[in-house]
Order: sequence, then C-alpha cells, then structure tokens
Amino acid sequence: MRVVSPDYIFSLKPDELETAALELFNYQYQENALYRAYTDALRIQPRQVDSILKIPYLPIQFFKSHQVVCGQFEPELVFESSGTTQTVNSRHLVKDAAVYTRSFMTAFEQFYGPVTDYVVVGLLPSYLERQHSSLVCMVQEMIVRSGHEESGFYLYEHDKLHQQLQWLEARQQKVLLIGVTFGLLDFAEKYTLRLQHTIVMETGGMKGRREEWTRDEVHAFLKERLGVTVVHAEYGMTELLSQAYSRGQGYFETPAWMKVLLRDENDPFQLSAGKGSGVMNVIDLANIYSCAFIATEDIGKIHADGRFEVLGRLDNSALRGCSLMVS
Repeated sequence: MRVVSPDYIFSLKPDELETAALELFNYQYQENALYRAYTDALRIQPRQVDSILKIPYLPIQFFKSHQVVCGQFEPELVFESSGTTQTVNSRHLVKDAAVYTRSFMTAFEQFYGPVTDYVVVGLLPSYLERQHSSLVCMVQEMIVRSGHEESGFYLYEHDKLHQQLQWLEARQQKVLLIGVTFGLLDFAEKYTLRLQHTIVMETGGMKGRREEWTRDEVHAFLKERLGVTVVHAEYGMTELLSQAYSRGQGYFETPAWMKVLLRDENDPFQLSAGKGSGVMNVIDLANIYSCAFIATEDIGKIHADGRFEVLGRLDNSALRGCSLMVS
C-alpha cells in the first residue's frame, strides 16, 4: 500500500491528508493488533470509516502499558518520555529511524529554511542526562547536519554559552537556540543579551525544577532578558514522530502530514476539525509503524486560519515532563 511509503507521506499537500489518513487507518487496523482490538471494542467497522472524524483515536495512555506497533520488528530507536518519579513513562518503538529523521528535518526546513544556515545550540539539561529522549535525538541530528563547528549541546555551562552567543551575534551568524523551558529561564536569569540573529525556541518542560509560569510570563521574560522580539516554540511528544512549530504568540502550525482535531471533553467521540476549543487529537502520518491517530491529554484551541494553541492539560491526566504551560 503506497501510504506506508515515506515518499508519499512527506510529499503530501494539505488537501491530500484525509485520503492518506484513511489509507493508513486501514493499514494499521490490519497490522496493529492493539489498535484493531481497540477499534473492535468500540464496535467500529472499518468500511464505515470514511472521514478523519470517524477514525478511532487511540488514547495516549496505551503507550505506557502496551507496545503500540504494526506487526513485529526490532526497533531501531526506542523513545521514552521523561515523566516524573510518580508516573509510568511512555515508550515509542520506532521501526525505521530514517522516517523520524526525515519527518523532523522536512518540517523544520519547511518553516525555517535549510538547517545549514544555522548554528544549532541545544540547551537541554536533564534531557541529555538520560537515554531515549526523542528531543535529544532530534537536536543531535540537527547539530550534525548544520555543519557548523560551533553547533553543540550545553548542560549547565551558562557562561560559556553566553560568550558563544555574543561571538556569533558579532559575526551576524544565524543561530537556533533550542531549549527546555526551565533551562532557558535559568540562563536568562543570569545574563541579558540582545539577540538579533538568534531564534530562541522553547520546547516546554519545567519538570518540577522551578515554579510553574504561564506561557505568556515565560515568553515575556525571555524577550526582555534575551532581547528577542518573539519566542518560538516546538510542539512534540514521545508518542509522535512529527512536530508543530510556533513562530510567535504560541500559535502552532503543522506540516502537511500532521493535523490537530478537537474532541469534546465530556464526549470523546464527538470530534471537530474546525475552529474552537477542546481536547486535542493528533493525526501524525509519520507514525507509520505504530499508530498515527492519537487522543492526547492536551487542551487546545484551533483558530480560523488552522493554527492551534495549547491551553493546558486535562485535570485528571498525569503530569507530562514536556508539558506546555497554561496561558
């Protein structure tokens, strides 16, 4: 079936997503025993699924308790959520590492241009200190592909990072400073800069390291201290192989093979693909060999232009280490 081809998925136009999603649904119903059992338990007949609103969305908690896979394979990558000491971590078994790489590289360059234009600086303390982080895997590959010797990771070497950013600014070198929220805040508390050639991108994540701030508070502080006009953001998670990006104001855009829908908090089978607020379901067609249809625990809002915001988390959901903050 052509839909399981990455070439097909990563060349989709936005108006082709529904057709591709329905093809992938039928493939995953046949090949993913867990997803088939879940679909059957809902008494959904595959032949009756003729729109993305009728596709069953697998609750994200299954990644904590089951192997969510199509067929049987030896995974090339295993991603594990950061979680907390009180939670069971999600695990995503990735059959083909090249699909993940192609997904995040294609999406990033769609929104930001060639990665070779940037010195890529990763400020990911705690994430670098554990294994199986999809975020670390993504940033590591971007560092390599940037081709700049100045690209690299930083743990807690804030003084070294401060000097490096000043030097790159003086050269008018484009920089992507991508970091977990608490890491960026810790750095910005120590130093003030005027970054005119640097994109500051936060990936969420307070991990109990400091008092929770709203997104607006975080962005206002980073703009003031680092001298940027906007703070960018990335929306991704262990259970997905694709990311959405915000180029300001917390409004996220998705690549053509990814889409956010909303479900009613009181009726999880009442879905909407239009504007409004609700709990987020995500289609990620890059999840070819796991499940492309995920019912998350994030509350979101979709705007008339198709961009979305993440407003918070369901009250009864477990804390996610990479959670975004409520405005």
